[in-house]
Amino acid sequence: MSDDVQPGFVRIRLDLSYDGRDFSGWAKQARGQRTVQGDIEDALKTVTRSKETYELTVAGRTDAGVHARGQVAHVDLPVELWAEHRDKLLRRLAGRLSHDVRVWRLTEAPSGFNARFSAVWRRYAYRVTDNPGGVDPLLRGHVLWHDWALDMDAMNAAAERLVGEHDFAAYCKKRDGATTIRTLQELRWERRPGGILEATVKADAFCHNMVRSLVGALLFVGDGHRPVDWPAKVLAAGVRDSAVHVVRPHGLTLEEVGYPADDLLAARNLEARNKRSLPGSAGCC
Repeated sequence: MSDDVQPGFVRIRLDLSYDGRDFSGWAKQARGQRTVQGDIEDALKTVTRSKETYELTVAGRTDAGVHARGQVAHVDLPVELWAEHRDKLLRRLAGRLSHDVRVWRLTEAPSGFNARFSAVWRRYAYRVTDNPGGVDPLLRGHVLWHDWALDMDAMNAAAERLVGEHDFAAYCKKRDGATTIRTLQELRWERRPGGILEATVKADAFCHNMVRSLVGALLFVGDGHRPVDWPAKVLAAGVRDSAVHVVRPHGLTLEEVGYPADDLLAARNLEARNKRSLPGSAGCC
């Protein structure tokens, strides 16, 4: 697959955010559910008065109910269309899009940029409170209530054993032909003002349900239902464990996506497309 932009087109980077509660995830769906991709593509088509839909490529597809503060996408537009609309496009999109999704920046992407394959890391936050009174009503759409007191030190001790390159099959919903090997760069908990515990989860990429499964396992450690070494044992087993709870999506937010310097984009694209195996593992699949 080439990252070359077709002649007569220009690649545009979009930096955007959305409240995911009323979306059926990022990706367009065959049955016509409301999605972030669908809303933005429809708005772009309308405000540029285009006859065709220009498809977005995103850094990380989010599930239904998951939010994003620092999502990144790209779209290839005809040079003439971009030249005609570029100065007013951001404001026109703001006027067309619903209030729960916003494009903050539109820039011409450097050569070789691909919102998905150029990324070197994605950083998520999951927010939960163990306040016995529940969640602040003003934060209820972004914070999970856990009805047990949580030991943050125990959760961080368990999290340390999961960091690094591993096969996260035990924490992912398997997809045919896709690897579950990932490099988890950071996984830690902090208690924020107001009693909110915030997990920072950073990796080169994530497989389906990975963040919410990891959080679910660590919450079981934090409330004393499982020992500190349990999440690592589940990881080592390499198969889905029915005891690992996939927590609800509304506590999860994609906070930021990281990219390399412009001269490293092409190399990163190739690296990201290579299907990985762990050192010493047999075969490519």
